[in-house]
Amino acid sequence: MAKKIRIVLTLQLNAGKATPAPPVGTALGPHGINIVEFTKSYNEKTADKVGQVIPAQITIFEDRSFVFVLKTPPAPYLLRKAAGIEKGAATAGRENVGKVTRDQIREIATIKLADLNANDIDAAMAQIQGTARSMGIEVEG
Repeated sequence: MAKKIRIVLTLQLNAGKATPAPPVGTALGPHGINIVEFTKSYNEKTADKVGQVIPAQITIFEDRSFVFVLKTPPAPYLLRKAAGIEKGAATAGRENVGKVTRDQIREIATIKLADLNANDIDAAMAQIQGTARSMGIEVEG
């Protein structure tokens, strides 16, 4: 018999550096799971990606057990890194804060393809370009 799912949460955490303190503790605490066990296993699985933001999709069951799946880094994080900027534009469309090339867009789309709702690399690139535009990042080429 399959376990009954209580809730599915997604947390964006720094790879290899998750702690039981907020935001992890405040998100998982009310559901009664072992927070230390989660942070320990998350840090072990993401130790090779330190410095990146790696989302974890956590499925918590009624018996307070849990499983989690690591996702690809968020597109805005990858775009900021590619453009070499700290943050996106305050008013997108009015100011440009950085530039990325079509090759960088293709590279990001390739990384994100598994998590995007896209059938092919061109559709994924279109989604990433839209994200870049909304962040005030200009796409060259």
